[in-house]
Amino acid sequence: MILIRIVDWLAETFRKEEGIDLLKDKQVLQRLTEAAEKEKIELSTKTNISLPFITVTADGPKHIDTTLTRARFEEYTGQVPILASLSFKDIDVVVLVGGSTRIPAVQNLVRKMIGKEPNVSVNPDEIVALGASVYAGVLAGDVSDIVLLDVTPLSLGLETLGGFMTKIITRNTTLPTSKSEVFSTAADGQTSVEINVLQGEREFVKDNKSIGRFRLDGIPPAPQGVPQIEVKFDIEANGILSVTATVDRMVQEAEKFATEDKDKREAIDTKNQAESVVYQTEKQLKELGDKVPADVKDKVESKLKALKVAVSDGSTQTIKDAMAALNQEVMQLGQSLYSQPGAAAGPAAAGTTGASGSTGKDGGDGEVIDADFSDRN
Repeated sequence: MILIRIVDWLAETFRKEEGIDLLKDKQVLQRLTEAAEKEKIELSTKTNISLPFITVTADGPKHIDTTLTRARFEEYTGQVPILASLSFKDIDVVVLVGGSTRIPAVQNLVRKMIGKEPNVSVNPDEIVALGASVYAGVLAGDVSDIVLLDVTPLSLGLETLGGFMTKIITRNTTLPTSKSEVFSTAADGQTSVEINVLQGEREFVKDNKSIGRFRLDGIPPAPQGVPQIEVKFDIEANGILSVTATVDRMVQEAEKFATEDKDKREAIDTKNQAESVVYQTEKQLKELGDKVPADVKDKVESKLKALKVAVSDGSTQTIKDAMAALNQEVMQLGQSLYSQPGAAAGPAAAGTTGASGSTGKDGGDGEVIDADFSDRN
């Protein structure tokens, strides 16, 4: 945090003097960062220090030659946020860890905040190694009277629509941990999503660190917001993070819509079939005319009317029932026609030669004539 503020100050100072943004050049930014780190350490014992920095542009070499005063440096260190969720009166001892705690401004800041002297009895560079050795003893089973709970130093999340970071696991969460969130697609028919895993505390993606990307393909096309994509973050006790994304819920949604689509298709097909039956029945009644007995015709017309009403207002099952009832009456109509005198002989005599037709009068002597029959197609 302190280092970043020093680098930003140096880059802004150079931009005002030379009109060049050093932050856009990665190589120059690296050299600037190294110089800032060096001066941060030296300022722990010196009041004023010159920060020379050289870069080359199309116009020739450029230099940074400025002074980072102790006052300005302490201003930057004093702006470093305190992230602990405790009040200062709840803190008994503050143990300084890391080389930056040698900075007088850091030690003064601790004194002002807690009203106590910080604990400097341990080497701030070695204490991390000492803690790691104790942790190794716990994992190996050699140390049993100490419980160590590791936490996530920064929040973890992913990029969402609009360039925002959506946090899945917040900072200071005890490890191991596992959390998941459900997201969806941002456009109609989207079949894949790119998941950008981020680390940091800022609201926007550009202000946080991307620690990995992966692509989830094979999402069935669906309207925006319908697919349900579950993204799961798992952090093991050793701090290893794994991120997975599944579309199981989306498959269930797809199956649900498939059933609805099937029902709609069945309703349309049934209605079309019913309209065809109505047309054919009306046509048949018109062609037969007076040949249809009055009582049979009344029954058919009654069922025909019921089917028309069902097509207009009824459900799919109602249409099916009305159509079945009409078909039953139409069958009765056919039976009544064939039961009328001469009805059976007419069509048969016109279209085929029955068994009785072989004894017709042919020449007057009653002689039976044998004939060969062949089917030519």
